Amino acid sequence: MDAYVCVCDSELGPPGWREPLDCVRASELCNQNSQCSSRYRIMRQCLSGGDKERSAMLASKECQGALEVLQDSPLYDCRCKRGMKKELQCLQNYWSIHMGLTEGEEFYETSPYEPIHFSEEFRHASIISDSSLSKMSPCSEAGKPCNPCLDAAKACNLNETCKRLRSAYNSICSKATPPQPALANQEPCSRKRCQKALRQFFERVSWELSYPLLFCSCPDQACAERRRRTIVPSCSHQERHRPSCLELRRICRSDALCRSRLADFHMNCQMTPHTVTSCPNDNYHGCLMSYVGLIGSDVTPNYSDSSPSNITLSLWCSCRGTGSHERECDAFHRDFTHNSCLKNAIQSFGYGSDDGALLVTEPSATFFPPVQPPIISKPAPSLHGNAIKPLDSACMFSTCANLQDGGQKCVPSDEFECEELLLNRHSSTRM
Repeated sequence: MDAYVCVCDSELGPPGWREPLDCVRASELCNQNSQCSSRYRIMRQCLSGGDKERSAMLASKECQGALEVLQDSPLYDCRCKRGMKKELQCLQNYWSIHMGLTEGEEFYETSPYEPIHFSEEFRHASIISDSSLSKMSPCSEAGKPCNPCLDAAKACNLNETCKRLRSAYNSICSKATPPQPALANQEPCSRKRCQKALRQFFERVSWELSYPLLFCSCPDQACAERRRRTIVPSCSHQERHRPSCLELRRICRSDALCRSRLADFHMNCQMTPHTVTSCPNDNYHGCLMSYVGLIGSDVTPNYSDSSPSNITLSLWCSCRGTGSHERECDAFHRDFTHNSCLKNAIQSFGYGSDDGALLVTEPSATFFPPVQPPIISKPAPSLHGNAIKPLDSACMFSTCANLQDGGQKCVPSDEFECEELLLNRHSSTRM
C-alpha cells in the first residue's frame, strides 16, 4: 500500500491550488509512492546516454508513459532556490522531468528557479549614489580623476569577505598550469578551478560590493578595461580556440547547473518589446541577477571590448561554419550581443537611472518566441517567496535574499512534522 504523508494547511492554497515544493522534497514525496517512484526510476534511465540515444529512448512508449505519470506528481512544478542547500541535487531532480518535456523542441527553457521579485531599490541602485562608496569616491571631488571601477575595488578591499574571495579567484585564475609535453593545446590556467572560484565569489559576496565591480560606469578606456578584466577573461572566459555558439550551448545544457542558469537568464533577460525597459515585467533586478548567475559557467559572458560608452557583451564563441543552423546560432549569440534589456539594466545600475541616460533599443532578429512557461492543464502554482520551505533546520541563504531590504534572517525551522501526501491530492484535482 502506498505511503501517506500529511501536508500542513500552510503549504496548500485555496482548493485546487497548491504551493510548489523544492525539487528535493518533491523527489522524497515521489519515492514514498510506489507508482511514482517506479516511473521516476524509468525516467532516469530514459535520460541516460548521449543525445541520440536519449532522443530515441524518450520517444518510446515506456518513457512517454512514465513521463505522463510524473506530470501528476509534485516533481512537475517544483522549483529551486538560488544558493539553497543541495541546490545541484534540486536542479537535477527538476530536469529529470523537464528534459523529457523539452528535449529537442525548446530553444528557450523555463527556469527551474523560483521567480525573482522586482526591487525598486535595486533598480535605482548606482555606484555613484551609494552612500558607502560616495564618501571615498574621487568622482565627487571636482578636478580629480574619476574611476568608479577602481572605487568599487577599494570598497571590496575594505570588506574582509569580499577581499578574501576576490584575492582567491584572482590568484587561481592567474596561476599558470604546469606544462605537460603531451598536451599541445593546454590552457594557460586551470579554467574549471577559476570558474568555481568566480561562482563562489558572486554567491557569497553581497551584491552591494560585487555588482559595482561588474557594472560600474566608465568615463574612459582605462576604467572600461578594468571592468572587462574583473572576471579574469583570459582564464574564465576565453579559450585558445573559439568554439561554435551552438556547441557551447550544447555543453552547457549537458550540465544541470549551467543549463539552469542559462534558462534563468533567458527567462529574466529575454527582450520584451511591450515593456518600457525591454525587460520582462520591467525587472532590471531579475536580469542582472540571472546574468551574474552565468559567470563561472561554460557560458561565462563578458564585455567584448574596452569601450567606455558602447556596452557590448558577448560569449566566447562564433557562428561561423554552422551551416543550416546559422540562423539558430545567431539568435542565441544575439541574446548577449544585442540584448537591450541587459544593456538597459547595466546602465541603470552603473550610471544611475535618473541621469538622463537613454534607453537602448535593439531590432529583434530572432525568430524564436520569448520565454513562456510550459502549458499546464491545471491551475498554475502561486510562487511566493515563502512557498519553498527548507528541508531541515539548517539555514539556507539564496543570492536573491541579499537583495531584499535588510536581507533575510536565518530562522531554523522544524515545521515539517506534518506533511501530507501531495501525490494523491494532486492527482485528485485533475480528475
